[in-house]
Amino acid sequence: MHPSPRFPTTPSSISVTTWRALRHYSSPPPSSPAAVSADPAGLQRKKVTVKTIQKLYKTRSPITMMTAHDYPSGVFCEKGGMEVCLVGDSLAMVALGYDSTTRITLEEMMHHSRAVARGSKSAFLIGDLPFGTYEKSAEHAIDNAIRFIREGHVEAVKLEGGVEIAGTIKRIVDVGIPVLGHVGLTPQRASSLGGFRAQGTSLLKAKALLADATALQEAGCFAMVLESVPSAVAEFITKRLSIPTIGIGAGPHCSGQVLVQMDMLGIYDKFTPKFCKLYERLDPLIVNAMKEYGAEVKQGTFPDSKLHTYAMEKGEEEKFLNWVKEEYGE
Repeated sequence: MHPSPRFPTTPSSISVTTWRALRHYSSPPPSSPAAVSADPAGLQRKKVTVKTIQKLYKTRSPITMMTAHDYPSGVFCEKGGMEVCLVGDSLAMVALGYDSTTRITLEEMMHHSRAVARGSKSAFLIGDLPFGTYEKSAEHAIDNAIRFIREGHVEAVKLEGGVEIAGTIKRIVDVGIPVLGHVGLTPQRASSLGGFRAQGTSLLKAKALLADATALQEAGCFAMVLESVPSAVAEFITKRLSIPTIGIGAGPHCSGQVLVQMDMLGIYDKFTPKFCKLYERLDPLIVNAMKEYGAEVKQGTFPDSKLHTYAMEKGEEEKFLNWVKEEYGE
């Protein structure tokens, strides 16, 4: 296993004390080739860090975040100029076909995040800690967060939950790992919430949501996701906080927005959330391309003997055919 270039190599038996003592960076030093990345126009794009996100927030510049789950989707985030790339556990459903985000393991998440990291070089890379990796104890959460950083090549982790998880988040932040919070609809707890339903829809629920968001800010989150929250509630929470909010189904007044890439491209076949805008409908385009390919193979029109094949060296094909005729009589 190769260590992440963004963080120092650490022994597998690393202690929290040792981790605190290590100096690590949220981006490579300026002299590193990975510190800049070329955009489609050929310009050099600086590495996005937590400080970049804070600057965007302070200047009221909306923050762009998109999910990715493999190398190509990471490249799309890079070419599309996304400031933050999230390896979300939504990949359990949209990329792996599970019926819930709770099915995915940390090993699977790290496998995918490493692939994304190879494609998305300049965006700030965040990984979702999956269900079961941080609920048991703060120590358990710290161990898994450290492992995700070191082996998954992410630069920050995301945890779902509010007041009840704030203590764990503080412990993770205290060891030097940036944390993105997530309140509102928390898909890992969809069963206990009665399904994928909007949250904060009554005064009592909105107050609880504000308490959750405030607790995460106090715990040290550098930003937080607000999912499936009424626009008025999300706007008020955003105004009350001093850290960025990233909305997904939370209206236009958040500090930034995030969508699931497979949803906004129209590729996921099960359903499209109400809050997702379909920027493209690639599913029928891909299916039609497959059908066209299949038909051409059946008809013998693909591959084209001139366009899609290789020729022998000049004069060698005639020699080859003569040899075949002499040796095999064909």
